[in-house]
Amino acid sequence: MKIFNWAYQLFRQMDFSEDISLYLNLLVNIIILILVSYVLDYIFKKLFIVFLAIIAAKTKSSFDDFLVANKTAKYIAHLMPLLFIYKTVPVILKRFTYWEDFFEKGVKIYIIILSLWITRSIFNALKDYLKHKPRFSDKPIDSYIQVIMIVLWTFGITSFVLIMFDTNMKTLLTTFGAISALIFLIFKDTILGFVASIQVSVNDMVRIGDWITMEKFGADGDVIEINLATVKVRNFDNTTTTIPTYSLISDSFRNWRGMLNSDGRRIKRHVLIKAQSVRFIQPEEIDTFKKIQHLTSYIEHRQADIDKYNANNSIDKSVIVNGRNLTNLGLFRKYINQYILSHPGINKDMSLMVRHLQPTENGIPLEIYCFSKDKTWLNYEHIMADIFDHVMASVPYFDLEIFESISTPNTLSN
Repeated sequence: MKIFNWAYQLFRQMDFSEDISLYLNLLVNIIILILVSYVLDYIFKKLFIVFLAIIAAKTKSSFDDFLVANKTAKYIAHLMPLLFIYKTVPVILKRFTYWEDFFEKGVKIYIIILSLWITRSIFNALKDYLKHKPRFSDKPIDSYIQVIMIVLWTFGITSFVLIMFDTNMKTLLTTFGAISALIFLIFKDTILGFVASIQVSVNDMVRIGDWITMEKFGADGDVIEINLATVKVRNFDNTTTTIPTYSLISDSFRNWRGMLNSDGRRIKRHVLIKAQSVRFIQPEEIDTFKKIQHLTSYIEHRQADIDKYNANNSIDKSVIVNGRNLTNLGLFRKYINQYILSHPGINKDMSLMVRHLQPTENGIPLEIYCFSKDKTWLNYEHIMADIFDHVMASVPYFDLEIFESISTPNTLSN
């Protein structure tokens, strides 16, 4: 209904009693204005684009190259014909007050929109420029740009309303206050994302390039983008998972950055030793085990300490369980420890041990805990596989057995 009222008021502004030549003259002037504006836009667009391209080619900085790529010169060139229209319309429509006010409002609104486009293209160029800088490549630049643009668009929309309805800021703020609850409801996710984005950035929780794992969303890969609403993760199977930014604050996730920045990647895996295979070492077997190079020195010193202890305490060794003795599991544990110490792929300056875990119904877990020098996934897996290949192949030499569940084959009934 308001549209019809507006059209009616517009129609009433036309005084057909005036000489028809006045309207013809107006029409001609408007056509000339449009043509001149188009020509000015074309000329300035070519000049600005060529000028900026020449500057970009001569300067060492890549920022102007990104300005060219984001069409900043094209948007700036639009200001020239717009300025011409803004100055010319009052002259052409001098005798048409209503139309003059109408077109003046339209030009002002377009100036605001064009200013926002120019600002956006400059910020996009700045974003692309900073992403190519090592210092800022892992920062959530997208989030910062989006926040700034939201603020600018808010001011822009406010200006639209003030211009279109000839209202003042006090009235507008009063109206916004009345509908603030509705605004918060509509933009709830954006507000939460904005708060989360600030917390993620300030607390340095996630950076672009970080490897994160978030089982709730099936994410396991590298962060490729952080913006106001979402975080994009490129998984190792080359799929992409989108995570709400707020979830990084409200839910738990694993960030592997600490491991990648450390001196090694942890190896923590065990083999299950069959409990019934653990036994004492017989005296006649000691010389055989001494032939294992990683154990020679250890057995000599260890056996000397055991013999001295047993002698000082008058231990009856006719029964082997009396006193102190070497065990095949103990020798195996020491052998694996020495083998890992000699492995070129292991960082000896970080924690390294071979230990027993709580025995279970499936055997005795013998855990290897150490750190590989190479943190690259492929090389890390190769180092770990190399160690455990050797571990499992060494078990029989110590008269031990690895636990395996007995599986009953399926029988087919007739």
